[in-house]
Amino acid sequence: MREGLLWEVEGERVHCLLCPHDCRITSGHTGVCGVREARDGVLVPLTYGLVSSAAVDPIEKKPVFHYRPGTKAFSLGSVGCTMRCAHCQNWQISRAAPDDGGLRMLMPEEAVRLARQYGCEGVAFTYNEPIVWIEYVLDAARLAKDAGLYTVMVTNGYITEAGLDTIGEVIDVWRVDVKAFDDRTYRSLCKVRSVQPVLEMAVRAKKTWQMHVEVVTNVIPTINDDEATLRGIAAWIASDLGPDTPWHITRFFPYVELAHLPPTPIGTLKRAVEIGAEEGLHFVFLGNVSDPGGEDTRCPSCGATAVGRDGYLITELNLDDDGGCAGCGRPLGIHV
Repeated sequence: MREGLLWEVEGERVHCLLCPHDCRITSGHTGVCGVREARDGVLVPLTYGLVSSAAVDPIEKKPVFHYRPGTKAFSLGSVGCTMRCAHCQNWQISRAAPDDGGLRMLMPEEAVRLARQYGCEGVAFTYNEPIVWIEYVLDAARLAKDAGLYTVMVTNGYITEAGLDTIGEVIDVWRVDVKAFDDRTYRSLCKVRSVQPVLEMAVRAKKTWQMHVEVVTNVIPTINDDEATLRGIAAWIASDLGPDTPWHITRFFPYVELAHLPPTPIGTLKRAVEIGAEEGLHFVFLGNVSDPGGEDTRCPSCGATAVGRDGYLITELNLDDDGGCAGCGRPLGIHV
């Protein structure tokens, strides 16, 4: 076991400074995430090097559409999370403890070696919430960057400024979920106090650390599918992250505590796409649903298909050397 990052002693407890839960942890216990333990006055990350899942994925699966399209990312996850979302698709690992079994050791050096062995151009920290094993992310991302690989965080975004700044220099992509646009929904749906840290750190990732940012909203009937919520998210993306920021609208399917709800109606999803366009967003994509053209990147200026997609497969790639439209030259914010 090694000493963790971002903590201080506070009386007989350890104060974790990584996420806005602001946990004060007594010896022998963990914080809300379940994987950061106070032990004899020291914060110990219990999952360093312990991997629940490792796979070679197309970057489009994250989903990330405007960063190195068509490339592969070696994807890693462990256990634990800063949220307890009622509809979590990966609850078997996000809610698991380090001693529940099924984990194997994969040190950062080996992870990067495997990424290169399998022809990956990047490394993605995903599956569970990568913020909770920040020590591993930092070490693996440093090695990945040294090896010429890009790095991706697939995250709920619930992190402190100090936490984000710890990894800011070694992360290229911040793919963040914005699950709602008000604190009440975040408290009921995700069991965290506020959406504000998610929004603020997404902006900091882009503007302070120059990360490429893409946003995902899983649209859930009766929870976050109202026009005010969708319009609020879209307007925030356009104003604070920029109108060329991709917004992925994904379909909800009944699961875990929300198994009683129906799948998101297609009409609701298409209305969300319209709302995004009305608020000035240039790239709004449909996910978890078969809709021909719904995941294509089209040039806002000339209407040409810059990147055509069929699921995770790239069917067209009409970009110039700078990631702009090959037809008219308009910059699209795509990293190639």
